[in-house]
Amino acid sequence: MKRLVASVLLVVMLLSPVAIQSAKAATEPGGFPAFFFGCCMGMRVGSEWNEGKEVHWREWCVLIPYAGIIFAVWNGIDCYNGMTSKDFAKKYSTNWY
Repeated sequence: MKRLVASVLLVVMLLSPVAIQSAKAATEPGGFPAFFFGCCMGMRVGSEWNEGKEVHWREWCVLIPYAGIIFAVWNGIDCYNGMTSKDFAKKYSTNWY
């Protein structure tokens, strides 16, 4: 089972640049990348992808098996401390927020 999950993740990671490039070439929002981001990272990430925003590296790291919990807790701590989208935009740039 672990090999199957690892294989699926590897295939998705290898094929995602192709899907991302084809989605960027399209004029309409949506497509496979928006579906993937919506399913795996939540509807905020999927909808912001459709608006032209990029996926933040910390959101990618949540997908890492076992280690992803560290990034999820880190995100939770930032939210608990009152960080807003504007604060993240100042810190990381407006490409993500």
